[in-house]
Amino acid sequence: MKRLLFLAAFLLTAGALTLPVSPSVGSPAGSTCAVGDGPPRYYAIDLVTTRRLPGARMARGKADVVFARSPFGLALSADGSYVYELLISIDNLAPARNGAYVAWVTTPQLDQRVRLGALDADHKVSGSVGWNKFLVVVTLEDDEAEGAQSWTGPVVVRGMSRSGLMHTQAGHGPFEAEPCAVYGY
Repeated sequence: MKRLLFLAAFLLTAGALTLPVSPSVGSPAGSTCAVGDGPPRYYAIDLVTTRRLPGARMARGKADVVFARSPFGLALSADGSYVYELLISIDNLAPARNGAYVAWVTTPQLDQRVRLGALDADHKVSGSVGWNKFLVVVTLEDDEAEGAQSWTGPVVVRGMSRSGLMHTQAGHGPFEAEPCAVYGY
């Protein structure tokens, strides 16, 4: 059994064995990684509003997560983590009167942050991340925050990667008196 698994992994990595894939809906050019119609829902990140801004209180969105392409099958970062492409879209969000909505990714500890870009007129943006656990944050900035190291404006919507959901036992078992919502999720 181990030999069979090793052989399958080797053939997938070498490109000799391919799985049926189709282009994901709305994905960057040439990006394929999902079977069937678009990326699997399991990897999607639900983006929820913080209800702190007028015009954004009913906002809802999602960040579709797809594996970045590589000649070897899956792209890996220097530390061995998968590289993901994020396809962010937000609904029910009023246009920004002053400034721009900007998408960011950050580690759960908020010690590293990367600007993905400003949302377009349809409230969509895409970018990549090479962390195993991460948060997606969309903020309202005074401008498009090009070159900025971090956000300065209020958070409009946020969401957590699937692997980041394994973050705390708050709200479960003996910790039921302290719900997960206290921690933002």
